[in-house]
Amino acid sequence: MSQITLRKSRLPRQKSHYNGWPWLLPLLLLLLWYTASREQWMPIQILPEPFDVANTAFSLIKNNLFSQWGFSLQYLAMGLFAGTVAGTLLGALFGLVPATAQRGEPLFYTLAQIPTLAWIPLFMVVFGIGDGLKLAVIIKTTLIPVTINTRQAVSSVPLTLSEVAKVMRFTRWQKLRWVVIPSALPDWFTGLRLALSQAWVSLIVVELLASSKGIGYLMVWGRQMFQMDIVFVTIFVIGLSGMLMEWATTRAYRRLVFWPLPSVGHRAQITTSGWRALQLPVLLLFIWQFGSQWGWLDNTLFSSPFAVVLRFISGITNGEFEAAMFASLKRAIIGGFAGITAGLFFGLLFALKKRTGEIFTPTLNVLRHIALFAWLPLLTAWVGNGDEGKIVFIALASFFPMFFNTHQSVTHRNPQLDEVARVLGISGQLRLRRLIIPGAAAGIFSGLRLALIYAWLGNIGAEYFMSSGTGIGSLMFNAQQLLDMPTIICGMVLTGMTGALLDKAGRLLELRATRWRNKD
Repeated sequence: MSQITLRKSRLPRQKSHYNGWPWLLPLLLLLLWYTASREQWMPIQILPEPFDVANTAFSLIKNNLFSQWGFSLQYLAMGLFAGTVAGTLLGALFGLVPATAQRGEPLFYTLAQIPTLAWIPLFMVVFGIGDGLKLAVIIKTTLIPVTINTRQAVSSVPLTLSEVAKVMRFTRWQKLRWVVIPSALPDWFTGLRLALSQAWVSLIVVELLASSKGIGYLMVWGRQMFQMDIVFVTIFVIGLSGMLMEWATTRAYRRLVFWPLPSVGHRAQITTSGWRALQLPVLLLFIWQFGSQWGWLDNTLFSSPFAVVLRFISGITNGEFEAAMFASLKRAIIGGFAGITAGLFFGLLFALKKRTGEIFTPTLNVLRHIALFAWLPLLTAWVGNGDEGKIVFIALASFFPMFFNTHQSVTHRNPQLDEVARVLGISGQLRLRRLIIPGAAAGIFSGLRLALIYAWLGNIGAEYFMSSGTGIGSLMFNAQQLLDMPTIICGMVLTGMTGALLDKAGRLLELRATRWRNKD
């Protein structure tokens, strides 16, 4: 019997190519930073040396950095938990009980149009500037995306799964456990991820405005003391927190959602018309009016609807609201145009020029995780509190959504478009105009809509922090300090209406610019 010797076949080793291009831009920026600080192109109080920032980081680590960071994360966790539980229950109620959805959903979606930033002056009057304000803002920020996604997920269970549940004679509990929850979990998790990112940004805003603890407070304290090295350290911590949160939620999603997702589901329809939709708002308005009139409610905190209407009429007739809205919209348009134009240009450039994209895109992706309003103390030190600083911040706010949506949509475009271009011999501007941009139009216009909203929200936030000048945000913040509730509520309504109109304008622009997609 012959002995057979098996020899392991040696497969050629694949060489691992290390891509060092993404490190080029950070190294150049670090070199530029070091040179600018050493040569004192800017005062040391505005641009400290990198070694000073590193020494400050080690000093803060030994002292109170982790305690301040932990304080912020603690309130983030508490508010996120409360908002998630409330949003899940409310969304499930809207999705499973049609009568409740018909009466309560229109009011909820109307209030959801008012951004969190516009609620902050009202919350500051009601809850003060303590820890209750943080929890209220985080809960509100979390409640809306979790409710909307839960309602959509529960209402969009595929009909085939519902029919299977009927055939198997599932009880309500069995259907909820084995059909509704597994089918709804992916969309619910999407709402949770969105809520987490928005809650972190909102917490930073509150700590920048009014707080005595937290990583945002530490940043403001460093700015007030002209210790920009502390500001740089806190910006790094905020960015690191955003990256860790995104990594954790992605890992949790992959671990929890491990079954095949249904490919077809019916879309939930929101009932916004009819008498049932008006019952709850009318009832609440009557309770609000008579409660204020008969002394059930404190008029200092809850002005009557009649007083709000009178304030709105007076603000319109004397031109106060008109001047404030004109100033805010002017800054939002100028800054938004600059940010959207830059985002579109560089998104296209970095997607089409592979090497350039490898150098710049990773660094921009890291900067994206830094909460937007964390840049404000740095910008106020470098640019100032005037309109120039506000416009720069608005441009920064609108740049990132436009850039990343454009970059992603062009990078992941249909490869058949490039094949068509090669076959037809199309190149240069004609290829860009006729194939690339139309092929990526959906993602580009999604970025445009987000950029418009971010430009408006960035303007409101900039007016809170840079109080000089006029604007609807400045008007609301000044009214908060005077406990002028009618003015605050009028500002909230105007802010929400403007945001809704900007989103509507973005949708109409998309439909008009891409009307060729609907042609047969």
